[in-house]
Amino acid sequence: MLSKELLLYLILVILSSIDIVLLIFLFQLKKKINIFFKQGDTNFLQLIQRQIKESDNQKQAIEKIIHDIDQLNRISQKSLQKVGIVRFNPFKELGGNQSFSLAILDNENNGFVITSHYNQQFNRVYIKPIIKGKSNYSFSKEEEEALKKASS
Repeated sequence: MLSKELLLYLILVILSSIDIVLLIFLFQLKKKINIFFKQGDTNFLQLIQRQIKESDNQKQAIEKIIHDIDQLNRISQKSLQKVGIVRFNPFKELGGNQSFSLAILDNENNGFVITSHYNQQFNRVYIKPIIKGKSNYSFSKEEEEALKKASS
């Protein structure tokens, strides 16, 4: 059996070894903490508060971007964005396909059709409003074709 003194000495050596290992871990941890606070911030709470403030600023910026995108989407629905054109010759005995019908619509098929009848002696231009793809005016076959092209 071991004597009491030897046992105490052994326990002291074990505890001292554990103490040395813990000191090494402590110094390594301190080194890592110093790297973490390398920016000069010694107060962890200030660092967290600054990150929260930056996060709030980013959230507000994202909300503004989302609002702006929604507003642009609403505006784009009313923008003229669909186009259909048909060239034709209404006067079979004269010239080529110098006349045209041009349909210009927004996303909801609101807009207008412009038709130009060209002849060597005159040029006539007609415009017909379109609401939801319909008009109060009758369409020529060329105007209907231009409207169909724009709507698809």
